[in-house]
Amino acid sequence: MLAKSSTELVRQQNSALVLAALRRRGRLAHTEISDATGLASATISAITADLERARIIEKSEQQATAGRGRPRVLFSQRRTCGYLVVISISSDSIQYSLVDYAGTLLDRFAEPRGEGGTDAFVASISAALERVVARSSIDHDSVLLVSVSSKGLVHPGKPVLVWSPVFGLQPVDFTEVLGRGWPARVILNNETLLVAGALLEREAKKEGGGERALAALSLGHSIGLGIARRNAAGVAEISAPNFGHMLHIPNGGLCRCGARGCIEAYAGFYAILRMAFEVPMDTIPAKFVPIAEIDKIAAQARQGNRMAQFAFRQAGVALGNGLSRLLSLHGHMPVFITGPGTRHQDLLQAGIEEGLSQTQVVRLEGMPALSVVPDEPSLVFEGHLNLAFSIIDQDIIFSRPHIRAAGE
Repeated sequence: MLAKSSTELVRQQNSALVLAALRRRGRLAHTEISDATGLASATISAITADLERARIIEKSEQQATAGRGRPRVLFSQRRTCGYLVVISISSDSIQYSLVDYAGTLLDRFAEPRGEGGTDAFVASISAALERVVARSSIDHDSVLLVSVSSKGLVHPGKPVLVWSPVFGLQPVDFTEVLGRGWPARVILNNETLLVAGALLEREAKKEGGGERALAALSLGHSIGLGIARRNAAGVAEISAPNFGHMLHIPNGGLCRCGARGCIEAYAGFYAILRMAFEVPMDTIPAKFVPIAEIDKIAAQARQGNRMAQFAFRQAGVALGNGLSRLLSLHGHMPVFITGPGTRHQDLLQAGIEEGLSQTQVVRLEGMPALSVVPDEPSLVFEGHLNLAFSIIDQDIIFSRPHIRAAGE
C-alpha cells in the first residue's frame, strides 16, 4: 500500500512538471517536454496519455517545414478544461477578466467602484461574477478559481483583506462573493506581490536566467512593494511587506492608515498634494486623488515652482530611505518601479538616490539598478495568471480520480 502511494505521488509530481512546462513554453512536442522536464521518454508518453484521457491537454499537428516529412505532434492545454476569473481592484474601479485553461483572455469589463460599506462592496462583486459567466454562457462549475488582487494588507492564509485604503480596518472576506452553485476556490493577493512575481518570470525568460532576486516598487495613491527571489532549488519565493506604512519620520505626517510618519504619508499622491499646497501635515488625507491633479503639480515643478519641486523631492527621499532599509535586510537587488507614479519619475529620481545614498549597504555595494516599468496593469494580470494557474494545475492533478487511476 505504501509503495503504491509513493508511486502515485511521483506520478502526480511528474504530471505537475509536464503541465508547468506547457505553461512556460506553450505547445511542445514529446521530445521538447522531455528536455524541459528531464523526464524519460516513456514517462512522458504515459503522463501525456493520462492527461489527454482526462481532457486536460490535447494534441495538435504542425506541418513539417516545406511540407515534407511527418507532421509534428504537439501537446497543449485543452482550453475548455476550465476557466479562471481575475478580479483586479483599484482605487476607483474593478476589472473582471475571464480566462480559459490555456490562458487565453475571453472577456473583460470594468465597473466603477461603488459607494457604501463592505457588504455593498462584496454584493457588487458577487453580482458582477454572475455577469461574467452569463456573458460567455459558461456554467458556474466550470470556473475553477477566482483570483482577486487589491492594495492593502492580506491575511496570510485566507482570502481576507485585513486593511485597505478605502475600508480601513473593516475586513473584507472574499469567500462571501461566491454564492451557492459556485464550486470555485477564491484566492486573494496583494497587487504588488503579483507584480513582483510577474517581473521574476520575465527575468527567467531572459538569456542566462536574468535576475534571481528583485524588488517591485509601486507608486500611486498607495505605495506598495513586492520582493521576489528564486531559492537554491529554483523555486520562486514572493512576499509583499507593508512597505508604504513603514516608519519614515517619527511623529510625522498623518497617514491614511491612521499612524504618523509612514512612507506613504510623504510619497503617496495625497502626500504630494498636501506638501505642494503646504497643507498642515495633520490634515486627514483624501482617500483618492485624481492623477490629473498630481500631473498639474508635476507640470508646475518642471516649470520651476519650488514647493512643487520640494513635494516630489521629499517623496523621493522617503522612498529612497525605505528602499535602503529593504537592501539592508534582504540584500542588494535591482528595483523595478511601476504604477501611475512612474510618469513623475524624473521629479522623484534625485530624492530616491539621496535617500538611498545615506545607507551603508549602498555605499559599500553601489546604487541598485532602478528601472521604470510603467505598464503595471499588464504585470498585475501576468502575476494573476502565473500564480492562479500553478494552483489550478496542482488542484486538477491531485483531485481528479481518473488521473490517479490511469495506468494502474
